[in-house]
Amino acid sequence: MRDALCFEDFEPGQSYDLGSLEVSRSDIIEFASEFDPQPFHMDDTAGTESLLGGLAASGWHTCGLVMRLLATGLLNRSTCQGSPGIARLKWLKPVFPNDTLIAEARIVGAKELRSKPDLGLVTVEVTARNQANASILYWENAILFRRRKAA
Repeated sequence: MRDALCFEDFEPGQSYDLGSLEVSRSDIIEFASEFDPQPFHMDDTAGTESLLGGLAASGWHTCGLVMRLLATGLLNRSTCQGSPGIARLKWLKPVFPNDTLIAEARIVGAKELRSKPDLGLVTVEVTARNQANASILYWENAILFRRRKAA
């Protein structure tokens, strides 16, 4: 990828708008049916009677949707080589049918790797909010990116 973002392009404090997407009722139920078949993710009445207050997306579904925004909004135009994992993850509010997820990534750290001089490690905070500007998700993770030049 010719103009791909490399490790050297990331500096603490930078923010990236990752875009948005709408979550449909059928998507919530379809995901839950396959991966998180708890009643409040699949049935309106069970959702209303739950602590969530209505049919709500699985937190794992929300993570997957925000990951899609991270990939299409940033990672797919970079030299991303994957991630060693998520350090922190918080589901702050439920996601309901017809909510719009709006995501952002903020760079909080960048570190050269002596053991892999062709790579650097960038720490990112990913946040998502809904159409009412309520925070719904937060995660922090490190991502490996290729360097333009090995150290």
